[in-house]
Amino acid sequence: MIYTITLNPAIDRLLFLEGSLTKEKNNRLQKITYDLGGKGHHGSYAMSRLEIDNQALGFCGTTNKNKLEKILLEKEINHDLIDVYGKPTRESYVILEADISGSILITERGFQITNYDIELLNEQIERKVNATDIVLIAGSLPPGYELEDLAELLGLLKKIGCFIACDLSGDALKKAVDMEVNFIKPNRFEIQELISSEKTMLDNLKELSKKVDYIIVSQGSEGSICSHAGEFYQVTTPKVVAINDTGAGDCFVGSFLSGLSLNKPLTECLAFASACAASKVQHNDSTTFSVKEARILQKKITVKKL
Repeated sequence: MIYTITLNPAIDRLLFLEGSLTKEKNNRLQKITYDLGGKGHHGSYAMSRLEIDNQALGFCGTTNKNKLEKILLEKEINHDLIDVYGKPTRESYVILEADISGSILITERGFQITNYDIELLNEQIERKVNATDIVLIAGSLPPGYELEDLAELLGLLKKIGCFIACDLSGDALKKAVDMEVNFIKPNRFEIQELISSEKTMLDNLKELSKKVDYIIVSQGSEGSICSHAGEFYQVTTPKVVAINDTGAGDCFVGSFLSGLSLNKPLTECLAFASACAASKVQHNDSTTFSVKEARILQKKITVKKL
């Protein structure tokens, strides 16, 4: 089983403009749609599309719970969320301009978490998670959830003995590295901050690999570099027209962990996850990708040992 933990969930409100976003102008909307927000939820969607047994854990505001649960059910995501009473799940605004690739993302901070909420989540994890499971913690920390709380969660998971994957940033990412989790996915700038801005990225990666088993450094359109078991791999990405890149990295992580859970070769996991992410950016919502399209794109991806 793979569990995803989204500590700061969101509902993505996709705003489709009739033209391009322009200051001091009435920017008219063509349509508004809703999709899943929160990096862990995106990862769960990818796993579900790939028919990998998983469950989404984390928090959920009660005042708009119906809206989030409706999307989770539509996406066929198995979930068991902790209710945070009297609070709304935040919304993220994804702005998509007509005939312009990419997206603009604006996010709310999220609701306040209490010690009671944290205790409920930790107790739930103790009941559910086994040593043979994979747990993905992804996204930002909500207000009220401190680094000490993250350290407690990671300590609990390490005590259980499961595989711990973290797609975090800033101080939360540093904490995950300090506690030697099994997987992280920093970008090219974060890895410099983790070790040294004066060393090359590859040197930093070698240093970081002493603590973390699987490291994947995302490099945008240039692909990614992976470190595992003393080996380093350069992964290319196919050239595609990006419509909405929101959620592409989460799609990669969900697809990659899905491959690992099936004990597939590392090079195959990397290539297919890259293909799934390349498929995702060609769709206009935050989660959708085509497994069939990813299989085709996978043939255009190279994984080269450095």
